[in-house]
Amino acid sequence: MKAVIVNQNGTNQLELVEHPIPKAKEGELLIKVHTAAINRTDIVTREGKSGYLTNPILGVEVAGTIVEINGKSSFSVGDRVMGLVNGGGYAEYATMPINRAMKIPENFTFEEAAAIPEVFLTAYQTLFWIGKLQKQESVLIHAGASGVGTAAIQLAKKLCDAKVIVTAGSKRKLDFCKELGADVVINYKEQSFEEEVQKATNGFGVDVILDFIGAEYWQKNFESIKKGGRWVLIGILGGSEIEKVNLMGLMSKYIQLTGTLLTPRSDEYKAQLTKEFIENVTPYFERKEIRPIVDTMFPLEKAREAQQYMEESRNIGKIILKVNEHLS
Repeated sequence: MKAVIVNQNGTNQLELVEHPIPKAKEGELLIKVHTAAINRTDIVTREGKSGYLTNPILGVEVAGTIVEINGKSSFSVGDRVMGLVNGGGYAEYATMPINRAMKIPENFTFEEAAAIPEVFLTAYQTLFWIGKLQKQESVLIHAGASGVGTAAIQLAKKLCDAKVIVTAGSKRKLDFCKELGADVVINYKEQSFEEEVQKATNGFGVDVILDFIGAEYWQKNFESIKKGGRWVLIGILGGSEIEKVNLMGLMSKYIQLTGTLLTPRSDEYKAQLTKEFIENVTPYFERKEIRPIVDTMFPLEKAREAQQYMEESRNIGKIILKVNEHLS
């Protein structure tokens, strides 16, 4: 099969190679991959910075059809499924734990399906499992036009009727966030988002922050969160090291600060998250009240160009790889 790996010559470039088809172990499905999706964790892995992915083939989410089932399952060969894989997504075949597979809603294409698992599960985990977002609370979502951002906007609005405040860097992205349901949109390049958050919350600050930025936004996020708020650190696009942190400030506002990544979590954790997500969100997909956002598509052999597109922050929503194009 064709697969994309990181070359071994030290340049951290991607190569399209011939690779053996993986074998489904007990409790796994073998999937014929129709589409996969680009994630920042793939870029971090390509650069050799992750330290937790051992599969030589990149990619953590796929959509496709089942060709083999090894173990008890409610699925059948030929079923259309999507879900998280332990690496191996940038390939014509991939294995997936049975308890992590999600049936693709009939009204979704393979391209749309590949835009769901990583970002929607991440958004669900950070908003509800960690952020404990409640009905009609307020949430500040940075990188609102990203894959996770577009998922989080919809989940926060539909499941909690939350007041959604987002940041993004262009009018095009902000307008799209508004279409998805964002109540307040802030251009971080032109406005001080912490001041706008204070205005939007009558000086109280937000209940929850989804922070993709890290160090660069540390003080501004501190000023944006209310007393007792939940601050979820999910990325470090703006750096990972902060020179000075006043811990007394965190204590005096009794802020709950939690860092998280989804990819290195255990198989059991991901399975339980997938199960709850299916139960609570699938009806919204079926009614098209929540939808995956596909920005653009690249063929498998252009995986490096697809990653570069993400690195340049050009996308609104997901970047998809078409693997078996004739089947999609």
